Amino acid sequence: MRKLLLYIIILVTGIVFLARLFYLQVVNDSFAVRSQDNAIEVVYDYPQRGYISDRNGKLMVSNQPSYDVMTIPRNLKPFDTTEFCEILSIEPEELGRRLDKAKIYSPILPSVIIPQLTKAEYAYLQEKMRKYEGFYIQKRSLRDYQVDHSANVLGYIAQVNQKKVNEDPYYISGDLIGRSGVEKVYEELLRGEKGVKYIQKDRFNRDIGPYKDGIYDTLPTKGKDISITIDAELQAYGEKLMQNKRGGIVAIEPGSGEILSLVTAPNYDPALLVGRKRSPNYTRLYYDSIAQPLYDRGLLAEYPPGSPFKVLTGLIALQEGVVDTEDTFSCHNGFSYGRGRRMGCHPHSSPLGLVPGISSSCNTYFAQVYRKTIEKYPSPQEGMDAWNNHLQSFGLGQFMGNDLSTGRPGKIPNADYYNKIYNYPTYKWYASATLSNAIGQGEVLMTPIQLANMTAIIANRGWYYTPHILKKIEGEPIKEEKFTVKKNTTIDRKHYDPVVEGMHQVYTNGTARRLQVPGIEIAGKTGTAENFTKINGKRTQLTDHSIFVAFAPVDNPKIALAVFVENGYWGSRYAGKIASLMVEKYIKKEITRTDLEDWILNHSLEDEYAKPLSGEPFIINQ
Repeated sequence: MRKLLLYIIILVTGIVFLARLFYLQVVNDSFAVRSQDNAIEVVYDYPQRGYISDRNGKLMVSNQPSYDVMTIPRNLKPFDTTEFCEILSIEPEELGRRLDKAKIYSPILPSVIIPQLTKAEYAYLQEKMRKYEGFYIQKRSLRDYQVDHSANVLGYIAQVNQKKVNEDPYYISGDLIGRSGVEKVYEELLRGEKGVKYIQKDRFNRDIGPYKDGIYDTLPTKGKDISITIDAELQAYGEKLMQNKRGGIVAIEPGSGEILSLVTAPNYDPALLVGRKRSPNYTRLYYDSIAQPLYDRGLLAEYPPGSPFKVLTGLIALQEGVVDTEDTFSCHNGFSYGRGRRMGCHPHSSPLGLVPGISSSCNTYFAQVYRKTIEKYPSPQEGMDAWNNHLQSFGLGQFMGNDLSTGRPGKIPNADYYNKIYNYPTYKWYASATLSNAIGQGEVLMTPIQLANMTAIIANRGWYYTPHILKKIEGEPIKEEKFTVKKNTTIDRKHYDPVVEGMHQVYTNGTARRLQVPGIEIAGKTGTAENFTKINGKRTQLTDHSIFVAFAPVDNPKIALAVFVENGYWGSRYAGKIASLMVEKYIKKEITRTDLEDWILNHSLEDEYAKPLSGEPFIINQ
């Protein structure tokens, strides 16, 4: 029995050793992989990025060849650094820093040392590459902008950061990625898929051909071509009108939610952020704290909406049943309320109802109906929350779920906000404490894109599609549910008709009567928003902002837009003129109101912007 036990132990031990040897040599390939790491070089073949066209098929962004100087640190051999640096116009200290960074990243993986050579630099260096063993040239593609506008819309590409490399295995150090605008939002569509080649090396690090005859090699897949909703001609015109001004223009097609124009001013030529000059150009733009060309005012600037907000005040009052279109209120150059407080108003006929209240932009009318709305409920808290809920249905006070790379939610106060402000219940507050909300001042803040979407909702008489900027992928219309399902407001359709008529009369006999465009029936609303800043810690009033919203034609709307011009005095002075010109440009494709155009192109607000020598924004949240 003991002899048998010994044989069993020897047999089992032999089987275990054989099984382990079989596993290491046949099943487990970890040692083979490590060997391959030392014998196989992985070379990536970068695809062409997808093209970007406007809604009419006009090419806006294509590609141009670019060449990166790469290295695998362990393959480097001693070389003439002085000559190398002279060829590439780089300081020896900077070259040393980049080589050290490459070694830290990985001694066996490729790193970019000099990115984005021009054709001329590439041609000159290529002749001398044999002298610089361990370096090689990787061909890529850079963006080639076919337009000199829309930088905020299109965005730019730049080298991926280490955080993204760690998060996403697709990217390696030196890869390019969309960093803003459409390039960022639709990066996965535009980037394509890299091809991979596995090159076998001998022990002297010489190429000996494709690994296993190239059966694992893959070809690059070009990125998808996309069409965006922007009308390139309208966008260029909007940027032209906004020269020497600051602000934003957002235009939307009401029937689809497609963004026709997204202008921020001042802007910059997108070609500035391409190639080796991208970094110094970006630094210059970034540190321009006065004009802030990288700050997209159409999406990020939260302004008091001013008088255009009055149409929402009227709609809510109609829906809540506190007034009807026949109710009138007297106005004697303003409205007195509270303890000696008074809201001023400009001269106009009196008394008046909703329609003339809109066309004349009467502060008193809307203060009265706002107060009635809040006081309809047993407590101001309930009234404020009912008011807030209506406004939420317009997409206000929130991100609207669009496909833009940046944005802000604006601000629509609710009862909790005022309870904190007034330390309720220690101190009570009433509708009169929030009365400035009625005319778009107070605590209400909106972005230009929210104003434009509000205008599109009124044009549609109560519904909207989420604003979006992607139109087609490889020629096929988008079908995402969030962009193709209607959203309805809490206001019944019947209440929009008198509001639309009031906005139409703004053009026919109201505050924008001098801005009419022959052959186009336009509905609009002027606005003037107070503008404050802090200078040396003191709250100081500056020149008011000019605001205008409009849609046209009235009965079959094709465009709805909001224009905001900082320090533009009053609504019809700058913003109203620009709105009428944008409407005519889109609908007629030409300009007949050349008097308005000449005035806008020949008037600058740079002197206004130079007035506050120092200070921090008070109203505009940046």
